[in-house]
Amino acid sequence: MSDLRVPVSTPSVRLARYGWAACAAVALALAALSDLTPHRIWGLTASLGYGAAALTASRAVAASRAVAVAGAVVLPLAVLVATGLAQLEVAVVERAGELLSATGSPYLPAPSAVADFNPYLPGMAVFGLLPGDGRWWMGAVFAGATLAAAGGGDRRGRTAWLMACPVVALPLCVGGTDLPVVGLMCLGIALAGQDRSWQSGLVLGAAAALKWTAWPALPVAFALLAVRNGRRPAGRFAAVALGTAAVAVAPFAFADPGGFYANVVAFPLGLGTAASPATSPLPGHLLAAYVPGGTVIALSLLAVSALLLAASLFVRPPRTVLAAADRLALGLGLAMSLMPATRFGYLVYPLVLWALPRCARSVPASRKVPA
Repeated sequence: MSDLRVPVSTPSVRLARYGWAACAAVALALAALSDLTPHRIWGLTASLGYGAAALTASRAVAASRAVAVAGAVVLPLAVLVATGLAQLEVAVVERAGELLSATGSPYLPAPSAVADFNPYLPGMAVFGLLPGDGRWWMGAVFAGATLAAAGGGDRRGRTAWLMACPVVALPLCVGGTDLPVVGLMCLGIALAGQDRSWQSGLVLGAAAALKWTAWPALPVAFALLAVRNGRRPAGRFAAVALGTAAVAVAPFAFADPGGFYANVVAFPLGLGTAASPATSPLPGHLLAAYVPGGTVIALSLLAVSALLLAASLFVRPPRTVLAAADRLALGLGLAMSLMPATRFGYLVYPLVLWALPRCARSVPASRKVPA
């Protein structure tokens, strides 16, 4: 006879219990220290979910993940949607959808105040056109893309901790615009690693139509396909990815070049008529704020980091999904740190890109515990 149940004293149970307890402490600290109402509500609600997950871990580690997702994502999001509380980007996406429906463009031609700017590419406006709060749809795209990238079996279950961790759960509930982008990036890289060139191109082209932050994934996936399969699959990927992005972006860029530049180029780089609210004390912002000519210095360093990433793809192209995701995570980590208008929330990109492929890696089946 054998018993498949994991003893409550195993390291995995202790790790889950203490991990969720630490997440509860982080959520409570955010609720106490933040001056933003959506963040405080998330912190108070999520701390209860993490606490319940810590208690549940003593009985079943897998069940504790589900409890954490329900308590740190689903419940807080439902509360915030019901009360109409969100970060500014949710209103921006909703207005973009309304403008796209009414005028044919998701951008105001002459934005002046911070709330007037739409720093996202045209594809993001689709979430503002869909019924209900756009955060549900953005969260669904992130969840679907990450589960598809992880593969089947227990690998999907192991991604639940990533969705429930505070760095991901908080933006899923209060904003959410970065999560569908990074989810599609992960899926596109995974498809490239499976030698599915046109599918990877379609997914990454869709991501590139949402936000500029997805564009570095295109050369990384191209290099991965080229080194594994040769020029033809890589060329097929490039044609599909660039074609998909161009169809979504080019018509709006050509229809109103000035408005497009003001919204999606100048404003995110801190070069617009209004300052971006993304002002976390990372190197790029500190340079722009406190060093004479700091914006030029930060943008120069950003360009240098991009060139170094591109050069690394020629000198030592990634041969596996893990290597490609790590290369992309490193490049985006540097970029997010050096942007003049930046915030800590952008670090969700390197975190998810680094963690998800490791969750998706196959692990040996656990041995049965003798009775």
